[in-house]
Amino acid sequence: MIDTTTDGSAQTGPASTPQPHTAESLAGWLIGRVAAYTRLPAAEIDPAEPLTGYGLDSVAALSLCGDIEDEFDLIVEPTVAWDHPTVEALVGYLLGEFGQQPDGA
Repeated sequence: MIDTTTDGSAQTGPASTPQPHTAESLAGWLIGRVAAYTRLPAAEIDPAEPLTGYGLDSVAALSLCGDIEDEFDLIVEPTVAWDHPTVEALVGYLLGEFGQQPDGA
């Protein structure tokens, strides 16, 4: 792998260690996906509101499940969006899957 330093020179070396997921990064990613499926601006997605309130239907919920599996290399139940019906609840679930505690816990 080639790594470019801030001065523009190239160096070879191992890939950087992946950073742990944070509640904020997960929420941002999930809000982006929900916004894409519902065709709403991301700024309109409240992490505490039920996803169904934004029109997320069963097809979009299954697609979101697949996105989670692909993005985070996890296997999740197809009902994950119904079992954890808000962005906040999904973030808590994902942090648990990653073996991390939600912020403030």
